[in-house]
Amino acid sequence: MNILEIIDKKRLGQSHSQEELAFLVDGAMTGSIPDYQLSAWLMAVCCRGLNLDETTWLTDLYVKSGQVLDFSDIGGVVVDKHSTGGVGDKTTLILAPLLAACGLKVAKLSGRGLGFTGGTIDKLEAIPGFQTQLTAEQFRQQVKDIGIALGSQSQDLAPADGKIYALRDVTATVASIPLIAASVVSKKIAAGAQVIVLDIKVGSGAFMKSLEEARQLAETCREVGKRLGRSISTVISHMDQPLGNAIGHTIEVMEAIDTLKGKGPPDLTELCLTLGAMATKNDLAKLMASGEALNRFRQLIQAQHGNPDILDNYSLMPQPTQKIPVLAKSSGFVHQCNALKLAMAAKVLGAGRVAKGDVIDLAVGVKLFKKLGDPVQAGEALGELWANAKGQEEARQLFQEAYVIDPEKISPSKLIEEICAATQLP
Repeated sequence: MNILEIIDKKRLGQSHSQEELAFLVDGAMTGSIPDYQLSAWLMAVCCRGLNLDETTWLTDLYVKSGQVLDFSDIGGVVVDKHSTGGVGDKTTLILAPLLAACGLKVAKLSGRGLGFTGGTIDKLEAIPGFQTQLTAEQFRQQVKDIGIALGSQSQDLAPADGKIYALRDVTATVASIPLIAASVVSKKIAAGAQVIVLDIKVGSGAFMKSLEEARQLAETCREVGKRLGRSISTVISHMDQPLGNAIGHTIEVMEAIDTLKGKGPPDLTELCLTLGAMATKNDLAKLMASGEALNRFRQLIQAQHGNPDILDNYSLMPQPTQKIPVLAKSSGFVHQCNALKLAMAAKVLGAGRVAKGDVIDLAVGVKLFKKLGDPVQAGEALGELWANAKGQEEARQLFQEAYVIDPEKISPSKLIEEICAATQLP
């Protein structure tokens, strides 16, 4: 088999056989196919696409390229949740304890933030002592013992995807729906999930810019999951403005805890209840109100050696030296609350990375007081910067640019666009 023939075949828009894709993935793993040829194939895929058979085969090959966690001996249904990335998205910190409180087994492997999106692992590290590095056996045992584990992604799971994704990231070939679907679904299957909840973001602060793209990704992921014996629920949610009112690390953990206490922002609460497709919204809301969901979060923190006192004392987490209000320049109603600009404001304060190895400031971030449709008076605070020494003026400018205020009253668009193939479990 010849890699040049495989590249040329896809360049011409022809379909690959399962054997050809196996040859390509094996070459990526062994290094026998150089990066420049893999990159050429990736660009051909971006231009010509993959059909469902090809996408399913590629996903399965990714899964089989490394370790696959097995929870079959612990009983119960193992659930994982994935978001395609957004601004202020701390839903894992809320949804995972909620689902565990329902009696489901939540096995969630997460990543760090890169670019303008925040990473769950970075947020968890704002909790003093919290250990995100778990061995496979520790991870399995914790899911068995308390029904929930949140850890950092392992290089042993779907390593072929990791190698190919590293090339996609630097060759402008990330924007391929089949490649995104294969990457997302393979990692979730390798991590042992039987049911996958997929939150697909769409809008200015998301990777999917159009509803059509988001729907296509949702359909592809569901079908690939079905063919590989996994149930996938998809929710398409808007990311034209940040989710909730907090962007950062400590500040997002605080907002997640407030939400588990039943005091979170309405949009964040609504999305978390909607993503819990395995139970009714009323049941989930009751678990919040009773404190059971918060108790599961407490158990999670204790199991991973964090300090559970942060649930009642936020000052135990990293705190900024300054909280700087950003004032509205005119009166009216908020017509725009640009998620990307607000994320960049948090990033220049030190909350984000340019490269994976960069050190982030867990204390800094952005807090919003006004969102789409809200009335505002000139001189009133739109929000505040949680800042230390870095980037204050640039962050203030980005924050101001993120807001458009107009005299005309508007009604903000709905948060949830649609729910597809929601999985109901007993």
